[in-house]
This record gives sequence, C-alpha cells and structure tokens, in this order.
Amino acid sequence: MKFLDNYLEHIYALFRIVCGFLFLWHGSQKFFNFPVEFPMNLNPLLTAAGTIELLGGCLIMLGLWTRPSAFICSGTMAVAYWMVHFPKDIFPIANGGELAIMFCFAFLFIAARGAGIWSVDGKLAADK
Repeated sequence: MKFLDNYLEHIYALFRIVCGFLFLWHGSQKFFNFPVEFPMNLNPLLTAAGTIELLGGCLIMLGLWTRPSAFICSGTMAVAYWMVHFPKDIFPIANGGELAIMFCFAFLFIAARGAGIWSVDGKLAADK
C-alpha cells in the first residue's frame, strides 16, 4: 500500500508508544496491584522486573533514552521467557510465553531503530 509509505515514521512512533504503554502496566500490576492484582509475592527478581517494566515502559513511551531502555527491556523479556515460560513447555502457545517473546523482539527492534519522531530523544537531538 503505497500511501502508507508517507506515514512510516508516524506508524513507527505509534508502535513505540503503544509498546511502552502496554509494558508499563506489567510493572504497575506488580507494584500497585493495578489494574489487576498481581498473583505472587514480590521477591528481588520480580521487583527488578517490575522496576524495568514500569520505568522502561515509561521511557520507551516517551522516547527518552530509548535505545538503552528498549535493550534492557528486551533482555528482561528474554529472561522472563527462559526462566518462567520455557520450563513449562517447549511451545510458546502452550507455555504462555508468546507475549514475552513479542515484547522481547519488539523492544529489540526499537533498540535497533531508535526513538524516531514524537520523542524526547528526537527533540533533544534537534535542539543541539
């Protein structure tokens, strides 16, 4: 669809913003039991994951320190998949890990691509 070529930067910015927005709620759930209650007690590993999810999601959504934030979030999701989901079953659809894999590769893409338009990083670069 040729007409979409004019909007690739806008579509990417929406992708980055939505990924960050969806990710931050995982941290919100862990720390604030909002919007739904987190079913486990927080241990140091879950506390670290929740911090990365909440802070990383906000930073990615805003486009601030986007590349390092997205890279760390990607790694967090890789760890989540291999530690939590993979031991249950080899197939992601059976072990419930497809969301962790999608976030992992979405954040890896964002880390490689950078913030793009509608971002604090882009604004800071333009001001230099």
